[in-house]
Amino acid sequence: MAKAKIARKSTAIDMTAMCDVAFLLLTFFILTTKFRPQELAQINIPASTAQIPIPDANILLIQVSDKGKVYVGVDDQNTRGLWLDKIVERYQLPKPTAAQVANFKLMDAFGVPAERIPELIGAKADQLAKIEQPGILMDSLNNQLGDLVRMARIVNNDLRIAIKCDGATDYDKVDKVIQTLQDQKVNKFNLITSARTSGEAKE
Repeated sequence: MAKAKIARKSTAIDMTAMCDVAFLLLTFFILTTKFRPQELAQINIPASTAQIPIPDANILLIQVSDKGKVYVGVDDQNTRGLWLDKIVERYQLPKPTAAQVANFKLMDAFGVPAERIPELIGAKADQLAKIEQPGILMDSLNNQLGDLVRMARIVNNDLRIAIKCDGATDYDKVDKVIQTLQDQKVNKFNLITSARTSGEAKE
């Protein structure tokens, strides 16, 4: 007697759960991604063989453009808010509104004399890009960079200082920044450079 043949059924895999997970992951990455902010000046950093990593948090970054303009900023929004309070007190600026404080907290860096900070933080997003930022003052009688560094370290003693200079920046300008830090008893800081590949010739 012949055996009865059982019809083979195709195996069906329900992909609904996998699609849900994929879309959840996609949504998570979209919502948590921090896009690179627009820099105040395009800075082409020089290459070096140094491989010491910069800390991920609590950074006070001083940027020096190829034209010698100096910009400064901190990476933590809470520190920025406390920093602004010190700046307002030091330079006797008008008390900022809640919206102006929020605007300052969103600024990764700025480069205007302290007296122009109210104008900067009072501008709307579409107007902000049109405001010329000539750089932080470092005059012998009015070295605002030194004041800003000192006040930032007061509100956050864990700040590490990093300097990011363009490769074409005049050395005298960089030396003045370093001298300003030393005047504030800051003798340890990082210089941001790009990694030199093995094929590049050393200067």
